[in-house]
Amino acid sequence: MINKELKKISKGEKKMKKTFVFLLSLVFMMTMSTIAFAQNAPIDFEAGGYGADWTWTVFENDTNPPVEIIANPDVSDPNTSATVAKFTALETGQPWAGCETLHGSDIGTFNLDETNCTIKIMVHKPVISDVGIKLVKPDGWSMGEIKVANTVVNEWEELTFSFSSQISDGYDQIVIFPDFDLAGRTQDNICYFDNITFSEQIIPQGPSAAAPTPTDPADSVISLFSNAYTNVPVDTWSATWDDADVEDVQIEGDDTKLYTNLVFAGIEFTSQTIDATDMNYFHMDIWTPDSTVAPAVFKIKLVDFGADGAWGGGDDVEHELTFDENSIPPLESETWVSFHIPMSDFTNLTTTGHLAQLIISGDPNTVYVDNVYFSSISTSVDEEVEFSNYTLENNYPNPFKPQTTISFSLVQPSKVSIEIYNLKGQLVKTLADGEFGAARHSFVWNGTDNSGKRVSDGVYFYKMQTPKFSSTKKMILLK
Repeated sequence: MINKELKKISKGEKKMKKTFVFLLSLVFMMTMSTIAFAQNAPIDFEAGGYGADWTWTVFENDTNPPVEIIANPDVSDPNTSATVAKFTALETGQPWAGCETLHGSDIGTFNLDETNCTIKIMVHKPVISDVGIKLVKPDGWSMGEIKVANTVVNEWEELTFSFSSQISDGYDQIVIFPDFDLAGRTQDNICYFDNITFSEQIIPQGPSAAAPTPTDPADSVISLFSNAYTNVPVDTWSATWDDADVEDVQIEGDDTKLYTNLVFAGIEFTSQTIDATDMNYFHMDIWTPDSTVAPAVFKIKLVDFGADGAWGGGDDVEHELTFDENSIPPLESETWVSFHIPMSDFTNLTTTGHLAQLIISGDPNTVYVDNVYFSSISTSVDEEVEFSNYTLENNYPNPFKPQTTISFSLVQPSKVSIEIYNLKGQLVKTLADGEFGAARHSFVWNGTDNSGKRVSDGVYFYKMQTPKFSSTKKMILLK
């Protein structure tokens, strides 16, 4: 009897041991899973951190000088790190020269999702050019690099990359292109990079109000996209050959196209081309949360396939227009910009009877689009007079030290603001903001910000804004 009870206890202990071992194994597997799928970051190149002892292989850079881990050459905001990575982009190297980590053993194997798909990197470069980042899987598969241009030279700047369109499992390599310039280099460029981080998806703040409602009569319009009109057929708002993501959104009940990760987007209406022979204007409204300070540009291209209605038939024509912060209208952030472009501005578009493509491109990379149409209505006399009511003059002197005068003129009373911005698009100084009478008004800027602190030398922009007019000009502050 006693022996039977002892056997029962023994069997119970064995069962408990098996259960314990199973639970322990489960915990171990869960722990290993967590470790295996979290990228090794931030990549800060510091002792005890990530990146400094990794295998960075340089490619397509002629003699491929190695990546060096060196003392920070410019310990200043926003990067006071002790050590950084140095990449020398050779003039004789390829535009896409870069460096990459060793598969698996450096950054590790990780999944990309909404919690880590925003990647930031700090760069310090002597030139303005694209910086590219690419994520790669063990078999070499990748969705391609995402590129963002730096906006300042010879100082640290943090760039933000949205990889929300590349969410997937099992990445194990990161590739950096510090100086991606398809135009080619005219010299060797020493580029520094540092502090590569992975964080939650950043959802761009969209417009709070819908685009202005068009007022052109419907019988004078050929509309591709607008709630105000009946739209003609469009085959696609993002062709298979383009480099952009698009989705349909609504703003105050108004249908709007949202482009993200925009490099260039192909909008095609090839199955039913558009005859714009009698049209005088092309119209498009856009809104972007991104910086529109130079070198940011937005480009609009129209393509006519010719009488045969097919691409490559020998009678194709096209023309592309570029808009920036100094254009009329100027490219601006966080406001609806209405491009109402005379068709005559597309000078190389010698025929418009078989329009088949509209291509938008450039940087900003997040763009809301609405009211895309052609119109036969000419600009009204009132609109032409409106722009003559306001004049923003060139500042004098320019370049200047230590102060300059900014003047504007009004033909009729108006509310006016004069604001000064730096190259990053940050507001530096508000010179004027209020109601002004019909006269010439002048203000002196002494190179200080709104707190009275002296700003650094460099390029600045001054912007005149009224309820119906906007103009931006560039000036240079010397030491």
